[in-house]
Amino acid sequence: MMKSMLKRIVLGMSLGWFAAVTLFAQSYVPSSENLQARKEFQDNKFGIFLHWGIYSMTAQGEWYMNNRNIHRDEYAKLASGFYPSEFDAAEWVSQIKASGAKYITITSRHHDSFSMFGTKESGYNIVDATPFKRDIIKELAEECQKQGIKLHFYYSHLDWRREDYPIGKTGKGSGRPKGMENWKTYYQFMNNQLTELLTNYGPIGAIWFDGVWDQSESFDWQLEEQYALIHKLQPSCLVGNNHHRAPYAGEDFQMFERDLPGENKAGFSGGQEVSALPLETCETMNRNWGYNIEDQNYKSTKTLIQLLVRAAGKNANLLMNIGPQPNGELPAVAVQRMKEMGEWMAQYGETIYGTRGGDVEPHSWGVSTRKDNRLFIHILDWQDASLYIPLKTKVKKAIQFVDGTAITFQQDKDGILLKLPKVPTETDYVVELLLK
Repeated sequence: MMKSMLKRIVLGMSLGWFAAVTLFAQSYVPSSENLQARKEFQDNKFGIFLHWGIYSMTAQGEWYMNNRNIHRDEYAKLASGFYPSEFDAAEWVSQIKASGAKYITITSRHHDSFSMFGTKESGYNIVDATPFKRDIIKELAEECQKQGIKLHFYYSHLDWRREDYPIGKTGKGSGRPKGMENWKTYYQFMNNQLTELLTNYGPIGAIWFDGVWDQSESFDWQLEEQYALIHKLQPSCLVGNNHHRAPYAGEDFQMFERDLPGENKAGFSGGQEVSALPLETCETMNRNWGYNIEDQNYKSTKTLIQLLVRAAGKNANLLMNIGPQPNGELPAVAVQRMKEMGEWMAQYGETIYGTRGGDVEPHSWGVSTRKDNRLFIHILDWQDASLYIPLKTKVKKAIQFVDGTAITFQQDKDGILLKLPKVPTETDYVVELLLK
C-alpha cells in the first residue's frame, strides 16, 4: 500500500506545528479513543452511503462529468440551478435510522470538485455557488447528533476541476489548462478542507478517502502526514481509503468495493489481502452510486439482508449506498427497502450487532456470527431439513433463534449435525448454538 516517504505538511502553519504533525505520522500508534472507535465501528455492522452532489441534476450518476467529457465551466453551471427544496435532514436521518443502520457516510466532496459544505477554501460549494445557500452537511451533522447516528465523510483525493491537481488517469476532458499543476497548493487545499470538516461539524466517525487509483503507484500522496492531521484533530476519527490495496500506515479500517472481504467478483480487490483491521464492504442498492433516473434495478430486500448477513459472517460491516434525488429526497424505493431491512433487523439484529465472524467459515449455504459463547448459524440457501456443520467447539444447546424452539443435534469430533424442524425457506433461518 502506501509506501510514500514522509514530507512536510504544507498548511500555512508554524514550523512547530509541521514538526509535531510529521513526528505524529512517523510514530502513529492508535490512541485509546481510536481503538474504542474501531470496536464500536465493528459493533455497528451496518451503514448507509449517500452519493449526493450537483451531478444528481444530470440524473446520470456521479461520473457524468468524466464520462461525457463535460467542460468544467459548463458543468459548473449546474450549481446555479441546484436547489434541493425537499431536503430535510431530520427526515433523512429518521429514514436511515429505520433501516437499522448505525452510521451515515456522505460525499463531502466528490471527484467533480464541488463541496457539499460551507468551505472557506473554495467558492465552489453549496453555500456560495447555489441558490440553496444552506450547508446540508452541517444540518445533517446536527441531526445525526440528535438522533444518535454516527456521521462519516467521503472525501475525494482527486479533482476534475482544479488546475493545481496533477492530471491523472481521469478527468482529462474537463478543459483544465496544462502546466498548471501544483501539488503543494492542492495538498494544502485538501488538508485545509479536512481541518474544516473535523473542526466545524462536531465529532466525526470516519474519513472515507477515494481516488488514489487515479495516479501511478509511484505517486507520493503524502498520506501518512494527512492521516496524522486527522488523528491530531480528532483521535477517535477513523481513516479508511478506497485505494484497492492493502492498508497503509495510519489507516484504521479496510474497505472493499462491491465485494466481500477475500472476494474479487467486481474486479477491484485483486491482490488485496484481508487485514486484521476492521473491515467494510460498500455496495449499491441498485447499480449506480449517484442518482440515475434510468436505474430502477434495485436489489430485493432479501438480497440486501443476505448481503448484510454474509458481510457480518466475514467479520465486515456493510455500507449500503443510496443516490439522493436532485430535489433532496431519498428515492421512494430505497426508503421502502430500508424500512423492510429495519423490520428484519428489529427481530434479528441481536445476531448481527456487536458480533464477530463466527467459528464456522462462510459456506454457500450461509455464514456464522458469534457473540461471547453464542454462535449464530445463518442458513441462507439450503434445501434440506438437516445440515452438517464443521465445528470443533463443544455445543451445549441448539435452538431456533426466532422462538427458542429446541433443535435436535448430534456432534462428533469434526462437526455437528443439525436436524431442523423444517426445510429453511426464510430469508435467513438462524440457529443459535450455546457453546461450552
